[in-house]
Amino acid sequence: QLQASGGGPVQAGGSLRLSCAASGSIFRINDMTWNRQAPGKQRELVATITRGGAPNYADSVKGRFTISRDNAKNTVYLQMNSLKPEDTAVYYCAAGTIVVGTPITYDYWGQGTQVTVSS
Repeated sequence: QLQASGGGPVQAGGSLRLSCAASGSIFRINDMTWNRQAPGKQRELVATITRGGAPNYADSVKGRFTISRDNAKNTVYLQMNSLKPEDTAVYYCAAGTIVVGTPITYDYWGQGTQVTVSS
């Protein structure tokens, strides 16, 4: 129901664009998120975008990553620029509900896509 793609190896300073295609029923009613998990670390939230298109970012990626959604294609994107070795992780897209002041409720997860940034 969520299909992520676009990961791969890249040198530091480079760019990648991740895509996550969702079924229409999921995409229309959910806020969308990108999360990542590096080896030996907990999964962390990277970026979110509401159904209305409002983005939000983790401090570690602000100014470098851009989340967007194409409602006609039921797809959410993560444009990653100025990549750093510490961005190396498996990136997951997820759909859920974002309510300010409360933890995100995740309803659907995609499979991960590996991003490897070399120095």
